[in-house]
Amino acid sequence: MADILIVGADQGIGYFMVKQFLEQGDRVAVLDIRTEHIAKLTEQYQERLYVFTADAADDVSLSCGIKSAASVLGNIDIAIHNACLCTFKSEPDTDYDIYRKVFEVNYFGALRLSKLALPIMRKAGKGRIIFTSSGVGVMGFGNISPYASSKGAIEALAKCLLIENQAYGISFHLMHPPITNTTSASGLPIPKEFKADPEKVGRGLAKHALSKKFVICHSFSQSIQMKLCYRHPLYMGKMMWNMTQKAIASE
Repeated sequence: MADILIVGADQGIGYFMVKQFLEQGDRVAVLDIRTEHIAKLTEQYQERLYVFTADAADDVSLSCGIKSAASVLGNIDIAIHNACLCTFKSEPDTDYDIYRKVFEVNYFGALRLSKLALPIMRKAGKGRIIFTSSGVGVMGFGNISPYASSKGAIEALAKCLLIENQAYGISFHLMHPPITNTTSASGLPIPKEFKADPEKVGRGLAKHALSKKFVICHSFSQSIQMKLCYRHPLYMGKMMWNMTQKAIASE
């Protein structure tokens, strides 16, 4: 049984990750700016699910939420940053404020979680911190540069913090879900039939949350795709963008 803290799990991939963790017998503390969906699970898992309202983009809010979570869990074996903000406009139509807003949730949210969870884990001499990343943060994509840039930034952050904290018995990892049929991905101009099922993805990621691999995927096929993205990032980005544009043109 593991004590797990996850930021961003009221719906979508995070919600089904929590369901899988609970069914595995883990204890989970969820922090999210909205909690109406995940809170319903507390009726079934009163003694193993704790839900707190917290904003990943706000220092004080997240700090209070993590302190509350740590007080009920007693320890944090795994901390996951899954909060996400994504916009779908081209660079000329996206001002600086949007870039900052996206980074506050996606990048600085991950950094805040790390800075707040690391002292607890260092004291325990163990733990793992996982950031939910994205293939576009590796390969690039069109009309999504704030989101892709923030994901690229957490890729580097995870590597740096992994190196710095290995002596403490703490590891960092990246979860790489495919394009999934979630609210945050609804603005992508991709037919729903080409998007993965959030329950399948969320449950698969949860099952692999203790993987020793730096990059964690929900399935073998997704892990192969990510290997291609890391090996040929710009080629894969251009190919995916061109395929998307052709699909839009044919509609």
